[in-house]
Amino acid sequence: MTALSLALIVVITVVDIVSPPDIHLGPLLIVAPALTASVAGPRATAAVALLALAGLTVIGLARDGVTTANHETQLGAQLAVSVLIVGLRVLRARHERELAQVRSVSEAAQRVLLRPLPERIGPLHLASVYLAAEAEAQVGGDLYAAARTTTGTRLLVGDVRGKGLPSLGDAALLLGAFRAAAHLYPDLPGLAAYLDGTVCWGLAQPAEQSRPQRAPGEEADAAAEDGGESFITAVLLDIPDDGSAVRLIDCGHPPPLLLRPDGITTLAARHPAPPLGLGDLAPVRYETETFPFHPGDRLLIYTDGVIEARDAHGHFYPLAERLAARQGESPAVLLNHLHRDLLAHAGGRLGDDAAMVVVERLP
Repeated sequence: MTALSLALIVVITVVDIVSPPDIHLGPLLIVAPALTASVAGPRATAAVALLALAGLTVIGLARDGVTTANHETQLGAQLAVSVLIVGLRVLRARHERELAQVRSVSEAAQRVLLRPLPERIGPLHLASVYLAAEAEAQVGGDLYAAARTTTGTRLLVGDVRGKGLPSLGDAALLLGAFRAAAHLYPDLPGLAAYLDGTVCWGLAQPAEQSRPQRAPGEEADAAAEDGGESFITAVLLDIPDDGSAVRLIDCGHPPPLLLRPDGITTLAARHPAPPLGLGDLAPVRYETETFPFHPGDRLLIYTDGVIEARDAHGHFYPLAERLAARQGESPAVLLNHLHRDLLAHAGGRLGDDAAMVVVERLP
């Protein structure tokens, strides 16, 4: 773009000089610094602005002189506009530096909150992908985590009610509780009850101090948006190292899919539990359900942002259908394909956060 700006200065200067006396193209030289400011820094913009002023001076010398009222007015106007363009470019550069610093801190905090799953943990091969609905964000209200125990691996995949950055606090609460207690409880019902109690306690805490100040006219809209109970849907899995089964508790979450060469099976819980955070409304009895999980089998655990993604015609994303066509791929390749395919289906922008985790039991 800088080369184009320099070419414009040369072309406009030459054409103005050879044009008839009643045609004045010199004022168009201001386009050069304006174009440069859109892609280059303040110094390059200032240099191009000076060259544009030099071109306007050359035009005056070649025509009727630089001391005429008309040419002095053109020089003064171009100088004033050039100073304004360079000043705005300096402010933009300062804003870009501040934004880069904020983004760096935000990305670091997001990596700490949603740690990437290891590629290999015990006899399992893992792969994960996260698609945040908020622009420029890497995480939102969906979550996943893995923890080793003395006998196997435990996984958590959840979805906080709501979407985007406002739900980060609830996601952090559940992730912290899972990482602290996953290896302490010998059975899944005890762990699920602990997580539910932690979420109930966290959601019951007053949040007035953390709520943004709203204008009086926005209170009604905010109340309607925030109305209803807060909760977190989740699925807990326990995969023993020495076995061919997976134990799970489904707390109002979409059921995982079991991928085998002979087809895809939905691991629908016969006794699903309510979402986490609703245990204070009524006593909850958590029941572990067991499904076969042999070497070579794979599990896909996902959040509802995947299956609720719509295309331009309002059709939901056909997850099982797309999985059936990619059965032979490795977990990482499979998720990479689903990632691109899901975004293409939704037109490049999701309406809700989406997370997917693939677990393969190695031979």
